Amino acid sequence: MRSIAIRIAVWTLLAVPGIWWLAGLVDGTALPMDLLRPTGELAVRLMILAMLPGPLVAAFGAGRLLRGWLVARRWFGLASFGYGLLHLATYATDVGALRPMIEELELPGIWTGWLAFLLLLPPAAISYDAAMRGLGRSWKRVQRLVYAAFALGLAHWILLDWKWQPAAIHFAPLIIAWGLRGWRRGRSRAIRSTIAQGA
Repeated sequence: MRSIAIRIAVWTLLAVPGIWWLAGLVDGTALPMDLLRPTGELAVRLMILAMLPGPLVAAFGAGRLLRGWLVARRWFGLASFGYGLLHLATYATDVGALRPMIEELELPGIWTGWLAFLLLLPPAAISYDAAMRGLGRSWKRVQRLVYAAFALGLAHWILLDWKWQPAAIHFAPLIIAWGLRGWRRGRSRAIRSTIAQGA
Protein backbone atom coordinates (compact mmCIF):
# COMPACT_ATOMS: atom_id res chain seq x y z
CA MET A 1 0.00 0.00 0.00
CA ARG A 2 2.84 2.36 0.90
CA SER A 3 4.65 1.64 -2.39
CA ILE A 4 1.48 2.44 -4.35
CA ALA A 5 1.10 5.74 -2.50
CA ILE A 6 4.73 6.61 -3.24
CA ARG A 7 4.28 5.76 -6.91
CA ILE A 8 1.16 7.91 -7.16
CA ALA A 9 2.91 10.81 -5.42
CA VAL A 10 5.98 10.60 -7.70
CA TRP A 11 3.92 10.37 -10.89
CA THR A 12 1.76 13.28 -9.75
CA LEU A 13 4.85 15.43 -9.23
CA LEU A 14 6.24 14.36 -12.59
CA ALA A 15 2.97 15.23 -14.34
CA VAL A 16 2.52 18.71 -12.81
CA PRO A 17 4.78 20.64 -15.23
CA GLY A 18 3.17 19.03 -18.26
CA ILE A 19 -0.35 19.75 -17.03
CA TRP A 20 0.65 23.35 -16.29
CA TRP A 21 2.15 23.84 -19.75
CA LEU A 22 -0.77 22.21 -21.55
CA ALA A 23 -3.21 24.37 -19.58
CA GLY A 24 -1.28 27.43 -20.77
CA LEU A 25 -1.67 26.30 -24.38
CA VAL A 26 -5.38 25.70 -23.95
CA ASP A 27 -6.16 29.05 -22.33
CA GLY A 28 -3.87 30.95 -24.71
CA THR A 29 -1.41 32.27 -22.13
CA ALA A 30 1.41 30.26 -23.77
CA LEU A 31 2.43 29.59 -27.35
CA PRO A 32 3.98 26.33 -28.61
CA MET A 33 7.31 28.09 -29.17
CA ASP A 34 7.30 29.12 -25.49
CA LEU A 35 7.34 25.47 -24.46
CA LEU A 36 10.14 24.25 -26.72
CA ARG A 37 12.96 25.00 -24.30
CA PRO A 38 11.32 23.99 -20.99
CA THR A 39 9.94 20.70 -22.33
CA GLY A 40 13.28 19.78 -23.88
CA GLU A 41 15.28 20.71 -20.79
CA LEU A 42 12.95 18.80 -18.47
CA ALA A 43 13.19 15.72 -20.71
CA VAL A 44 16.99 15.90 -20.42
CA ARG A 45 16.91 16.41 -16.64
CA LEU A 46 14.64 13.42 -16.15
CA MET A 47 16.86 11.29 -18.40
CA ILE A 48 19.84 12.20 -16.24
CA LEU A 49 17.88 11.28 -13.10
CA ALA A 50 17.09 7.92 -14.69
CA MET A 51 20.73 7.25 -15.61
CA LEU A 52 22.48 8.47 -12.44
CA PRO A 53 21.67 5.74 -9.87
CA GLY A 54 23.37 2.91 -11.80
CA PRO A 55 26.90 4.38 -11.76
CA LEU A 56 26.39 5.78 -8.25
CA VAL A 57 25.52 2.33 -6.91
CA ALA A 58 28.58 0.90 -8.69
CA ALA A 59 30.75 3.60 -7.10
CA PHE A 60 29.32 3.74 -3.57
CA GLY A 61 27.21 0.62 -3.05
CA ALA A 62 23.45 0.28 -2.76
CA GLY A 63 22.42 2.32 0.27
CA ARG A 64 18.79 2.92 1.16
CA LEU A 65 18.52 6.14 -0.86
CA LEU A 66 20.14 4.67 -3.95
CA ARG A 67 17.99 1.52 -3.75
CA GLY A 68 14.88 3.68 -3.80
CA TRP A 69 16.31 5.72 -6.65
CA LEU A 70 16.98 2.51 -8.61
CA VAL A 71 13.34 1.54 -8.21
CA ALA A 72 12.20 4.95 -9.47
CA ARG A 73 14.61 5.28 -12.38
CA ARG A 74 12.23 3.65 -14.86
CA TRP A 75 9.58 6.18 -13.84
CA PHE A 76 12.02 9.00 -14.56
CA GLY A 77 12.93 7.39 -17.87
CA LEU A 78 9.31 7.10 -18.96
CA ALA A 79 8.60 10.66 -17.84
CA SER A 80 11.64 11.81 -19.84
CA PHE A 81 10.22 10.10 -22.92
CA GLY A 82 6.82 11.68 -22.26
CA TYR A 83 8.30 15.18 -22.06
CA GLY A 84 10.39 14.43 -25.13
CA LEU A 85 7.14 13.58 -26.91
CA LEU A 86 5.60 16.84 -25.67
CA HIS A 87 8.72 18.69 -26.87
CA LEU A 88 8.28 17.12 -30.32
CA ALA A 89 4.56 17.95 -30.36
CA THR A 90 5.18 21.60 -29.50
CA TYR A 91 7.86 21.77 -32.21
CA ALA A 92 5.49 20.29 -34.80
CA THR A 93 2.69 22.64 -33.72
CA ASP A 94 5.02 25.64 -33.85
CA VAL A 95 6.28 24.79 -37.36
CA GLY A 96 2.71 24.08 -38.44
CA ALA A 97 3.35 22.01 -41.59
CA LEU A 98 5.08 18.79 -42.59
CA ARG A 99 7.13 20.18 -45.48
CA PRO A 100 9.19 22.71 -43.49
CA MET A 101 9.75 20.06 -40.83
CA ILE A 102 11.20 17.73 -43.47
CA GLU A 103 13.33 20.54 -44.90
CA GLU A 104 14.76 21.27 -41.47
CA LEU A 105 15.95 17.68 -41.10
CA GLU A 106 19.16 18.61 -42.92
CA LEU A 107 20.15 20.80 -39.96
CA PRO A 108 22.37 18.95 -37.43
CA GLY A 109 20.58 20.64 -34.54
CA ILE A 110 17.30 19.14 -35.75
CA TRP A 111 18.14 15.62 -36.93
CA THR A 112 20.10 14.91 -33.73
CA GLY A 113 16.93 15.62 -31.75
CA TRP A 114 14.80 13.39 -33.97
CA LEU A 115 17.31 10.55 -33.78
CA ALA A 116 17.57 10.86 -29.99
CA PHE A 117 13.79 10.58 -29.73
CA LEU A 118 13.66 7.55 -32.07
CA LEU A 119 16.33 5.78 -30.04
CA LEU A 120 14.25 6.30 -26.89
CA LEU A 121 11.22 4.59 -28.44
CA PRO A 122 12.35 0.95 -27.93
CA PRO A 123 13.48 1.38 -24.28
CA ALA A 124 10.25 3.23 -23.46
CA ALA A 125 8.14 0.55 -25.17
CA ILE A 126 9.61 -2.26 -23.02
CA SER A 127 9.91 -0.36 -19.74
CA TYR A 128 7.63 -2.63 -17.72
CA ASP A 129 8.13 -5.76 -15.60
CA ALA A 130 6.59 -8.29 -18.00
CA ALA A 131 8.88 -7.16 -20.83
CA MET A 132 11.89 -7.40 -18.50
CA ARG A 133 11.02 -10.98 -17.60
CA GLY A 134 10.20 -11.96 -21.17
CA LEU A 135 13.27 -10.48 -22.82
CA GLY A 136 15.79 -11.55 -20.18
CA ARG A 137 19.29 -10.29 -20.98
CA SER A 138 18.09 -8.70 -24.21
CA TRP A 139 16.09 -6.20 -22.14
CA LYS A 140 19.31 -4.57 -20.89
CA ARG A 141 20.75 -4.44 -24.39
CA VAL A 142 17.72 -2.52 -25.61
CA GLN A 143 17.89 -0.19 -22.62
CA ARG A 144 21.48 0.72 -23.55
CA LEU A 145 20.07 2.69 -26.48
CA VAL A 146 19.48 5.39 -23.87
CA TYR A 147 23.22 6.11 -23.84
CA ALA A 148 23.25 6.91 -27.56
CA ALA A 149 20.10 9.00 -27.10
CA PHE A 150 21.85 10.82 -24.25
CA ALA A 151 24.82 11.75 -26.47
CA LEU A 152 22.53 12.88 -29.29
CA GLY A 153 20.41 14.89 -26.85
CA LEU A 154 23.54 16.69 -25.69
CA ALA A 155 24.51 17.42 -29.31
CA HIS A 156 20.96 18.59 -30.09
CA TRP A 157 21.03 21.03 -27.17
CA ILE A 158 24.45 22.48 -27.98
CA LEU A 159 23.84 22.76 -31.73
CA LEU A 160 20.57 24.63 -31.23
CA ASP A 161 21.72 26.83 -28.37
CA TRP A 162 25.33 27.36 -29.48
CA LYS A 163 26.23 27.66 -25.81
CA TRP A 164 27.90 24.64 -24.27
CA GLN A 165 27.87 25.89 -20.65
CA PRO A 166 24.17 25.21 -19.79
CA ALA A 167 24.35 21.73 -21.30
CA ALA A 168 27.65 21.03 -19.51
CA ILE A 169 26.16 22.03 -16.14
CA HIS A 170 23.23 19.65 -16.66
CA PHE A 171 25.32 16.72 -17.87
CA ALA A 172 28.22 17.15 -15.43
CA PRO A 173 26.69 15.02 -12.61
CA LEU A 174 26.36 12.04 -14.94
CA ILE A 175 29.87 12.45 -16.32
CA ILE A 176 31.24 12.65 -12.76
CA ALA A 177 29.25 9.55 -11.72
CA TRP A 178 30.62 7.58 -14.67
CA GLY A 179 34.12 8.73 -13.76
CA LEU A 180 33.68 7.58 -10.16
CA ARG A 181 32.38 4.20 -11.34
CA GLY A 182 35.40 3.79 -13.62
CA TRP A 183 37.77 4.77 -10.81
CA ARG A 184 36.12 2.34 -8.40
CA ARG A 185 36.28 -0.53 -10.89
CA GLY A 186 39.92 0.22 -11.69
CA ARG A 187 40.75 0.31 -7.99
CA SER A 188 38.97 -3.00 -7.39
CA ARG A 189 40.88 -4.63 -10.26
CA ALA A 190 44.16 -3.30 -8.90
CA ILE A 191 43.40 -4.71 -5.43
CA ARG A 192 42.45 -8.11 -6.87
CA SER A 193 45.64 -8.13 -8.95
CA THR A 194 47.76 -7.31 -5.88
CA ILE A 195 46.12 -10.08 -3.86
CA ALA A 196 46.61 -12.57 -6.72
CA GLN A 197 50.28 -11.68 -7.01
CA GLY A 198 50.80 -12.07 -3.27
CA ALA A 199 49.06 -15.44 -3.13
